[in-house]
Amino acid sequence: MTPIRSLHARVALLLVVMLGGVSACFSAAGWYYAQLTAAGAYDTLLRASAAQIAENTYLQGVMVTVEPPVSVLSVLSLTDRVVYKVVDPRGVVVAGSPALRTGVEEPAQRTLLRQRGWLLLDDQWQGEPVRVAVTTRQIGEGWAVIAVAQTLHGRTALARDIAGKAILAVLALNAIALIVTLLATKRVLAPLERVQASLRERDPRDLTPLRMEVPPEIAGLVGAINSFMARLDHRIGMMQRMIGDAAHQLRTPLAGLASQVDLLQVEQDPARRVSQLQRIATRTAELGRLVGQLFNHAMVTHRSEVVALEPVDVVELARRAMLDIAMNAPAWARSEPALAFDAPEHPVMVQGDAVSLREALLNLLNNALRHGAPTRLDLRILEQAEAVVVEVVDDGPGIPPALWARVREPFHQRPHGQPGAGLGLAIADAVLRAHGGMLQFRSDSRDGFAVLMTLPRRP
Repeated sequence: MTPIRSLHARVALLLVVMLGGVSACFSAAGWYYAQLTAAGAYDTLLRASAAQIAENTYLQGVMVTVEPPVSVLSVLSLTDRVVYKVVDPRGVVVAGSPALRTGVEEPAQRTLLRQRGWLLLDDQWQGEPVRVAVTTRQIGEGWAVIAVAQTLHGRTALARDIAGKAILAVLALNAIALIVTLLATKRVLAPLERVQASLRERDPRDLTPLRMEVPPEIAGLVGAINSFMARLDHRIGMMQRMIGDAAHQLRTPLAGLASQVDLLQVEQDPARRVSQLQRIATRTAELGRLVGQLFNHAMVTHRSEVVALEPVDVVELARRAMLDIAMNAPAWARSEPALAFDAPEHPVMVQGDAVSLREALLNLLNNALRHGAPTRLDLRILEQAEAVVVEVVDDGPGIPPALWARVREPFHQRPHGQPGAGLGLAIADAVLRAHGGMLQFRSDSRDGFAVLMTLPRRP
């Protein structure tokens, strides 16, 4: 079954269900009150007929005489069968049908009749349900009992007529309410259609905010669309800048590598060919590292927005990174420094992305091997009250304080023409900012140059 997607269809379905329920309730109530109204009207007429017969019942000599009002009985018998019964004080039926019961046979009903002077009963007469009105009249020293019964066809027809008209009125009102509400809903949803038209007619490259006046209820939706387009514009801008920077960074080593290959093809001196092959190998390794860093930068940028943070043991993560450096020392490392690892023996937990944090730490260690650490490279983990600090310390010259801000930017110009794309510290800084932490530097002539990763325990 295809789900209903249109808001108009959903509103219409909801209104039909709600108004249908309301109509059912009002119809049931209308039928109930129609029956009460019809029963009340016919009961009043029936009591009046019994009272009229009672007024025409009198004592003539020693005999009780009854002169039933023909006009009253003819009104009652227009749609129903009518029967009456008059019982004199001696209990003798003097007029009417002897088979009609008056209810005075039961002591409780007889007592109630004496107290109120009249009764209304439901009974059967010749196999058909009837309504009976019973009253009394004093005849001499005793009381005569007068009963008038009528079948229920007329009152049922009246109840149906009243209920039918009421139900038709309810259905008509609900139909009008449904139409009016749907028209009002269409008008209320018109701002959404304007938003839709504005987005449909917009150029795909136009990510500027929507500028239109909308009701407060829709302003949140427009604001969310504008916020989404701003984020999308930011991501597309980042991607375009990354592609441009990558193209710029790759163009030079690729051109140099192509030149080296061209020279190698025409070189005849074996010694010079070996030298050129070594330069080609070096250029290829640098190019491979650059491509890897470009992918890593894109990866950590993407993961910072889509990956949920989980508990990470910083000690275990740092130990594995240090072991990776020790077992797979890069070919371009300037030296083989002594490695030291100083960390608590117990796990040190933070909320983070283990993949991004490991990539950031590996970039710091590789940077230390590439540009510093002639004899010593230390990795330390320090615990603080609300944060964990990971220090990468080497005995190299370090980075001048004037460049500490610039080296956080990707593809920054490296001092003294040093090789590399300047992505290692940029990757680490992006990872730490995504975790609510920060990348810091410390220059200490006694301890060496240190790069600090400060991670909050709960970002």
